[in-house]
Amino acid sequence: MAKLSDVIEQMIKDMIDANEGVAEITRGELANKVNCVPSQITYVLSTRFTNGQGYIVESRRGGGGWIRIRRVDRFHDAASYVMHVLNSIGDGVSQQEADVYLKNFLDYDIIDAETAGLMQAAISDRALTRVNAADRKTVRMDILKNMLTELVVRL
Repeated sequence: MAKLSDVIEQMIKDMIDANEGVAEITRGELANKVNCVPSQITYVLSTRFTNGQGYIVESRRGGGGWIRIRRVDRFHDAASYVMHVLNSIGDGVSQQEADVYLKNFLDYDIIDAETAGLMQAAISDRALTRVNAADRKTVRMDILKNMLTELVVRL
């Protein structure tokens, strides 16, 4: 069974695809459609629709408020997108953030499912159990950046 966050993400991506790269929603309406609280929508937007993932999110608060999510098509090829992600990764990457990056690479046909699975295994919390919990985000970031750098060379 899919997680609610995954369902919300897919609904928004479907809206974006159906509307030439732009979706305009209200938190309340989307929350009603998926039977959740509006803060769940906010969470999905802030974790899965970031600049680093190729989206611009604009919003207007208030009674007639809306949220506009726009996919940025400034990446002319896969290598440009991977380089953008490499440059946008900060000082550490959580397991969840890494999973979102890999899912986006899959969605954009930059990597196949087998490669995504191998990458995910290499940067999982399970693979990093011997690493001090405080250092896992940094170590995961180093491993992910190294894999992405190799990926860019191969694209």
